[in-house]
Parts: sequence; structure tokens; C-alpha cells
Amino acid sequence: MPDERRELERDLRERRLLGLAATNALELGIDILGLDAVLMAGWPGTTASLWQQAGRAGRAGGDALAVLVADDDPLDHYLVHHPETLFGRPVEAVVVDPDNPYVLADHLAAAAAELPITAADESYFGPSMRPTLDTLVSAGVLRRRPNGAWHWPRPDGPHGQITLRSTTDPTVRIVERGTGRVLGTVDWASAQRQAHTGAVYVHQGRTFVVTALDLEDGSATVVAGDPGWKTSARTTTAFDLGRVHTSRQVGPLTVAYGETAVRSQVTSFLRRLPTGEVLGEHPLDLPESTLHTRGVWWTMPGWWLRDHGVDEMAVPGALHAAEHAAIGLLPLVATADRWDIGGVSTDLHPHTGEPTILVYDGHRGGAGFAERGHDQLERWLRATHDAVLTCACSTGCPSCVQSPKCGNGNEPLDKAGALRVLQAMLDELRTATA
Repeated sequence: MPDERRELERDLRERRLLGLAATNALELGIDILGLDAVLMAGWPGTTASLWQQAGRAGRAGGDALAVLVADDDPLDHYLVHHPETLFGRPVEAVVVDPDNPYVLADHLAAAAAELPITAADESYFGPSMRPTLDTLVSAGVLRRRPNGAWHWPRPDGPHGQITLRSTTDPTVRIVERGTGRVLGTVDWASAQRQAHTGAVYVHQGRTFVVTALDLEDGSATVVAGDPGWKTSARTTTAFDLGRVHTSRQVGPLTVAYGETAVRSQVTSFLRRLPTGEVLGEHPLDLPESTLHTRGVWWTMPGWWLRDHGVDEMAVPGALHAAEHAAIGLLPLVATADRWDIGGVSTDLHPHTGEPTILVYDGHRGGAGFAERGHDQLERWLRATHDAVLTCACSTGCPSCVQSPKCGNGNEPLDKAGALRVLQAMLDELRTATA
């Protein structure tokens, strides 16, 4: 919460607090100068984030140390083996879809608070400006003056209405039972995975258990206490393919980029000991969520998979593993981290009629990540293949094909099958461009 953050900032500046463990909130929005050292636990997602976080040390002019400790993640694994990919390269090009109304609305509100928006500003904001402004006026966020300009109508600025945590969803308050104290907030979608009834929730080093989640009220009630286990939600996911923006044939494969609707539902959660042992699975009754976004997908005939050594029984695990690895390596070519990206794979999709892998932007309306992957498909898939191939594990691990956010508990996964699929896709791409 803001008062806790200000107290931490003050204690750091005055050196009453000599060390701080933080999320990437320390990268943006908190002004901390002159730390002696920064330890980054895992690749932060982008080169820009890496240097921003490392730059928190030494800003007062003294010597500084910055250390990146690789995590169990495909991209971390790849960078450790290919350090030339990191050092000496420029910061990534920013990927954003300016026509995404969910992104554009907040930008227009902030711009109108600085200076009234006029029709001429369409040259800056694009053709989606007018309909988005009409929506903001209808919602009472902006007003239109008789001269035609749109303006911010309140004395307070829009920053209080815009959250850095999520560009789309309402927030859910984490409320301590008994005191009524609000510990923090999570977005609506994350609440179903992290603050469902029975979830173990950690805040400021203290452990709580969620006793009730009320999505209509926007609150999750918690009680203090450590039960001795952690929890992880399980989800079911399906997707519908919409308008195709661009597609191409790569031999018998089809690669497309366009609109998609991803339907997901948290159906249960697992209780695990710190050793990873599962104590039990418990059902949940939560609503299905639909994310309208954009993605890149590729379809492949069953006979083509069989010709490359992936028989019918191995298809689900091979595609699932290839999907996980591709998600982990997409940040290599797009300004994102894996938590901004989602994926689904199926051995038979009703729309395509073939085995299909989808990687999509995890933000409503799309954010440009999948489009960037589509544009640099060969580089993306080559890095994905190399990361899986050079991993020392035999059957798959978090450094190659396992995902920390898999709703199916990383089942089924077939590392060897994924390598065959990825190599065959690269061969088709090289043949198509030869």
C-alpha cells in the first residue's frame, strides 16, 4: 500500500534499512538512489528492465555491483549459454499496439488532463481516437466542450484512476479478517488464481490463508497463519480463432496472426509441501473468463507430425512442450516477459481441423508481442529449439519446457517430441525462404 511504500523509501534513504527484497516495483515508480549492490533473481524480461534494475546501484556516483542470478526458465537458460545476445546489444524496440482501445483510453485520459484534445490530434493517436473518446465521454471520464475539444473535467489528475499493475481489469482488495485492514490489491483475473478460497497468500513476509473470495464485492478475506503448504491453481483453457490479419503457408504448415478469444476457468487448486509433494486437489466454483486478444498460431497436419517421428499418442505432449518453450523465448524478440504472454495447444482444434499451437498477448485487445513473434518467427523458433536442445535434462525441466504458470500442472510434456516439432518447423521455414 502507498503508506508502506513511502515508509520503506524513507528508511532506505536514511539507511535505517540496508537491504530490500522487492518485485520489479523497484524498477518503476520508486525512486531509490545509490544502492551498493543489486541482485536480480532471474532474467527480468527485457534488456531495458535489466539495465534499469542494475542502475539502481551506484547512482550516487560510487562503485556498484550488479549480479544476475539465472532462474529455472528457458530464456535464462538461453542467455547463460549465449551471453553475446545480451552484452553489447541495444535496448529492445518497444512493442505496443496504439489502436488497442484498452491501452488508448488511458492515454487519451492522461493527455486530456494535460491539454484539451482536438480533432487535429488524430494524427498522433490514430483512427481509433474518435470512437475511444466517445466511449470516454459516455462513461463520464471526459467531457466535450462546445468548441469540439475533449477535456479532463475533474481537479484531480487521472493518475489515481490508472494502475500500473493492470491495464484492463478491476482490482480485488485483500482484506484481513478481524481488523478490516486492506493488505493490498490484485487484479480480477489474478485474484481467481492467487486469492481463491483456500489459497495461501504472502504479504510483506507474512503468510495468510484466504477464507473467502467475493468477486462481486471485489474483496478476498484472509486470516494470518502459515499452514505449512503452498497452493497453486489449476485451470482449463480453450481458444476460438477470429479475424486473421495475416497468414502464410510454410510447406504444409499454416502460420497466422490475428484475433483470438481465450476462454479459461480456474477449476481447482493443489496443496503442496515445500518439497513439492501434493497433499490434495480441491475443486473450486469460479466463473469462466474470456480474454479477447491477438495471437500467433501455427497448424500442422497429423501426417506431417507422423512423418517427423511424432506419433498420435505423443502429439499432445510434444505440442504442449513446444508451446511452453516458445512462450519462454518470445521475450527475446519482443519487449515482454513470459507473464505478459499466454499459450494453448491442442492435438485437434475445431476451427483449423488440425493440431494447433497458439501463443497470445496476455492483455485485452493485444499488446503487440505476438505480432512481433510472427514477424521474427524463424529467429524466435531457432532460439526456442536451441534452448531446449542444450538443456542438460533428459525429459524436461523448468529450464526448457516446464512452465511456472501452466494451468495443467505441466502435463503432458514430451521434450523429445517438442524438439522434433521445432526442428521440422525450422526446416520448413528455411526451405520456404531459400
